[in-house]
Amino acid sequence: EVGQRFAIREGGRTVGAGAITTITE
Repeated sequence: EVGQRFAIREGGRTVGAGAITTITE
């Protein structure tokens, strides 16, 4: 998803996809 890629690109600092980054990382 776009939010997921954005969260990873930001280093997991995105509030909207913060939970998604935890699962991907």
